[in-house]
Amino acid sequence: MPDVTGGAGLTSGPARTPPPRPLIKTPPRTLAFDDEHAPIYTVGQVCGLLDVQPPFLRRLDAEDIVQPARSEGRQRRYSRQQILDIEHVLSLTGEGLTLAGVRRVLLLEAQVRELQRQVADLGGTV
Repeated sequence: MPDVTGGAGLTSGPARTPPPRPLIKTPPRTLAFDDEHAPIYTVGQVCGLLDVQPPFLRRLDAEDIVQPARSEGRQRRYSRQQILDIEHVLSLTGEGLTLAGVRRVLLLEAQVRELQRQVADLGGTV
């Protein structure tokens, strides 16, 4: 029988599998969506999520209650945490508070959290 391997006289043997590649562990990617403070939601998206109107969100911004980040085109962008803050504002206004009252409550809540942190740092319990 003639040699069909190109004259080298090689015969084909069992197929060889390549050695396994070492596993390279890459750290997981952190996406903007994973960060609760990443400003990724538009006014329209927030309005749809919370069933509010855009003027309400603009008013919260003007009253320094919830201040969203701005895109390069100067459009408001909200984070997941800010959406939760707006939900809290909605619950407070639903109880009859004005936006001035809401601002005061939010300030007092922030002060309480800071005092609790200080107590915890001193080794005490709240």
